[in-house]
Amino acid sequence: MKNLDLPGLVNGWTIGGALAVAGCLLLATLVSIGWTGPRRPGDVGFAPADITMIAPPTATMFVPSPTLDPLLAGSATPPVGQIGLNGYVQITGTEGEGLRIRSAPGLNSDTVFRGEESEVFQVRQGPEPADGYTWWYVVAPYDETRAGWAASDFLAEVPSP
Repeated sequence: MKNLDLPGLVNGWTIGGALAVAGCLLLATLVSIGWTGPRRPGDVGFAPADITMIAPPTATMFVPSPTLDPLLAGSATPPVGQIGLNGYVQITGTEGEGLRIRSAPGLNSDTVFRGEESEVFQVRQGPEPADGYTWWYVVAPYDETRAGWAASDFLAEVPSP
């Protein structure tokens, strides 16, 4: 086998000729696919796609239908201005002294805490008569630990906060 003289085969003329052939092939390819001429009308069968944006679904709030509580079915709603179960009351008439909230109905039971004038509570139990007063078990809506029995003479019914 004869040794090829590689440096003798690769010279400026060889490289220039290869580049000329590559350029001709590129030009022929561009002409054949239509890049050099005017674009044809849209009857080619290709249509650009239109993008339609669809908003994502929003959250639907579930509102349960009201159901009748069997424990409250027989009880009438108290008239406006009258204390009733699950209603709200406000301490009033203590002349700034506050109201002793007790552990049980009656004046002889222990004082759990002192409710401030105008403080609002929710009525949870009652009424219980004792020592000449009507007593209601009240709970602070913001602090369940503030709970006890209060005399109705110092409570006024208020709308739900």
